[in-house]
Amino acid sequence: MRKIVIASDSFKGSLSSREVGEAAVRGIRKVDAKINCEVVPVADGGEGTTDAIVSALGGDIVSIQVVGPIGESVEARYGLCGDTAVIEMAAASGLMLVPSEKRNPWFTTSFGTGELIRDALNRGCRKFLIGIGGSATNDAGVGMLRALGFRFRDKEGMEIGNGGGEVGKITEIDDSDAMVELKEAEFVVACDVRNPLLGPEGASRIFSPQKGADAEMVERLEDSMKSFAAVVENWAGEDLSATPGAGAAGGLGFALLAFLKARMEKGVEMVLEAVEFDSKIKDALLVITGEGKLDSQTCMGKAPYGVLQHAKKYGVPVVAIGGSVDTSALSDLKEAGFKSIFPISEEPLDLSEAMRPATAKRNVEQTMARILESLCDGSDILDVV
Repeated sequence: MRKIVIASDSFKGSLSSREVGEAAVRGIRKVDAKINCEVVPVADGGEGTTDAIVSALGGDIVSIQVVGPIGESVEARYGLCGDTAVIEMAAASGLMLVPSEKRNPWFTTSFGTGELIRDALNRGCRKFLIGIGGSATNDAGVGMLRALGFRFRDKEGMEIGNGGGEVGKITEIDDSDAMVELKEAEFVVACDVRNPLLGPEGASRIFSPQKGADAEMVERLEDSMKSFAAVVENWAGEDLSATPGAGAAGGLGFALLAFLKARMEKGVEMVLEAVEFDSKIKDALLVITGEGKLDSQTCMGKAPYGVLQHAKKYGVPVVAIGGSVDTSALSDLKEAGFKSIFPISEEPLDLSEAMRPATAKRNVEQTMARILESLCDGSDILDVV
């Protein structure tokens, strides 16, 4: 049977991945109602990852109250797909949860992220897919670990508190109260940054300024991280601080590696594996992908590029659509292997109007009809792909 797979990222601020796909299907069927269409929501490991995977796998969204990055109670959501939990760290510990005037990585905590994991463990989840972009923290994941039962004490034997400023006080790690379910759990982390925990490219010096740290605080946070890394090395018997990705999310990557034995993957690869993407496209004759803006960043680990690479393995052509297309990047996009690239609007629109969901859906639908009509007369579209 003739088959087109629609695997688009969300159009941020406008349409979800599935909404893009469903609008595309309507456009395809205006031209040829006989084509078999399959919508596979995808993402790149950042915002929208939970919704994409839950939508693709038919899971549920769970919302709970957790400790936010500055200690207040916030409502955070995660995905539940059988025994798999899909968690975006930013939902509980993200920078967008902190007003700009209150951003201070000396105090912000990843505790809420640990509460999401704890809740999922208590619900029977044993596989975790975790996106760690957009954090407000620089606490090396200590807050997350404390929520899971790990205890960290200072030289006086007192348990430390939350925040990056507490990390340097740690001299003792106690895992005797850590959740026993963690021993059965598998953690896969979407991480597209290669930064180590320490040094000029590490968590503190690269990422903490955007979270509110001034120059003096940056160095104090770096010293705290160095001290903690040494304690962890002595406790674990290995030094993971230089591992690519250990510095992601203010050192949360380091905690996931050292304490939870996590496996790091590129964000889009984690998502495509989770939704069993290859099994869905190997018999397809065309794949449609896209994102809000197609530009020079698209081929640097974004969802459309990941879709393209997987489709290439099976010789399936890929067409990309975007809310907008940077014309200066067209040659790079074509060289990467996209069969065609289309903006969803044929004429200039005010941004607010273009991003209205109703307008965006209509434009996706019309664009897909236009694409199919441009390939053939609509009677047997896939014969010419």
